[in-house]
Amino acid sequence: MSESVVRVAVQVDRLCWTGILLGLAFTMTNVQQFAAAGSLPWSLAWCAAWLLDPMVSLVLLAILRAEQVTAQHGVRMGGWVRAAKWFTLAATYVMNTWSAFMAGSAALVVLHSVPPLVVFVAAEAVTELRDKLVAPVVGPAPEPVAPTPRTSFTEYLAVAQAARTRDVKVTPAWVREVTGCSRGLSSRLAAALAEQEVGL
Repeated sequence: MSESVVRVAVQVDRLCWTGILLGLAFTMTNVQQFAAAGSLPWSLAWCAAWLLDPMVSLVLLAILRAEQVTAQHGVRMGGWVRAAKWFTLAATYVMNTWSAFMAGSAALVVLHSVPPLVVFVAAEAVTELRDKLVAPVVGPAPEPVAPTPRTSFTEYLAVAQAARTRDVKVTPAWVREVTGCSRGLSSRLAAALAEQEVGL
């Protein structure tokens, strides 16, 4: 069952991305006409106009893909990322529908509005769809494990001092037994205890 759900999640992801790419490809000619502004075909301005839509679309695709990956790890993107995504989507929509609004044709406005709006809706939905499909299979993310604080030399020494009695012969092995410290540290602790005993 889990493999089937993961397979469906992959299919949904691919279909959504295919729709996004097709939508952006459809908008390319409209943006080129908007940018060319009546320039002669194959002129420098006409050729350069083809660069505008890929420039905006590639930035948008990079942001969408990054959002999808970071969302899987529970990382929230900053305000600049959201602003860049909304700006590129809005720029694509405006450049696609500008000539239709100027012509006053409702049919053209609808025609040129559908692809960028599909891209917008799919961009918002693709990450959530994949997360909702995969989450029941993978399960909730494990709780982060709090790091164990390290015991200092002074703390180990205090434990050994409290456990020492008059009849105890202080050795590294005894120090390890009562404190649970490492072999290397037990020698230092035993030496420190011996010095204290001499001082007494």
